Amino acid sequence: MKTIILDAMGSDSRPNSEILGAIAALKEIDDITIVLVGDEKKIRPKLQGFPFDRKRLRLVHTAQEVEMSESPVKAMKEKKDSSMAVGLDLLKAGKGDAFISAGNTGAVMAHSLMQIGRIPGIQRPTIATTIPTLYGETLLVDAGANADCKASQLAQFAVMGDIYAKLVLGRKEPKIGLLSNGEEPEKGNELTKKAHLLIKKAAFLNFVGNVEGRDILSGDVDVVVCDGFTGNIVLKTVESLFKFLYRVFKHEISKHFLAKIGILFLIPSLKKLMKKMDYTEYGTAPLLGIRKPIMVCHGSSNQKAIKNAVLFTYRYLQKDFNKTLSAEIDKLKGI
Repeated sequence: MKTIILDAMGSDSRPNSEILGAIAALKEIDDITIVLVGDEKKIRPKLQGFPFDRKRLRLVHTAQEVEMSESPVKAMKEKKDSSMAVGLDLLKAGKGDAFISAGNTGAVMAHSLMQIGRIPGIQRPTIATTIPTLYGETLLVDAGANADCKASQLAQFAVMGDIYAKLVLGRKEPKIGLLSNGEEPEKGNELTKKAHLLIKKAAFLNFVGNVEGRDILSGDVDVVVCDGFTGNIVLKTVESLFKFLYRVFKHEISKHFLAKIGILFLIPSLKKLMKKMDYTEYGTAPLLGIRKPIMVCHGSSNQKAIKNAVLFTYRYLQKDFNKTLSAEIDKLKGI
């Protein structure tokens, strides 16, 4: 039985999304217990009337919550009884196997570093996010955990991305690319130039060199490495691009009668496409490099997203990621 700790006060619609998502996940997996961490006065009344196994859904009360716009450092100092801090304390104490939050990403990062700590040898944790392509998914690391990075940290991101792609995505020999403004090794800023040299020295990686923004959606590489500032911009741009194209498509269809008829034949394919592009299908992204499994969700996560976050976390726990990572990171010491 796996125990998943869920920050019930994280999402924009807290605690509704977390409550409904947790109940939905319990219906799909028999082998989990969920601990909801948050304000009991807000959570308990909303649980009334929902059928669920009360032995498998527990509640831990906290009086505080971390706001999306709040300074991570200030939150750590002034909100010791926040759902985020208490949830991670439970994880540290061994009262759960993983922690999920749709709250302030910077705060999740800061709390995780202070309360749980890094895997030995890891300089910085990284967020690994999958971006849908025609041929599956491209893994983006870092997707927003670290705005400023060193070349050695990008090299570690490449290793973490490689392991994740093998264990979680099932890629036998993942192709790893370094995001730059040109494919030539001499292209890019000082960070990418230095990182290129370091990653190239890691012979155990299938490093294909620099890749450009267009390669992220092409499916030609499995892992794209970049700093978190760039990665977060890429992620938000891709998400908005999918939404934009969908709106344009609907607008154009509405202007033509024959197009409205033709759309009936395209509906099955469109549904598959929209499902692939829907971030709620993925639910969450792991914070790689921390001693225990920590998952970061979109702030706008709804019931479906939270449910899928729990389901993904359950599957993720079946993989011994940290053990494999520790062995692979050791290989970088001589580079």
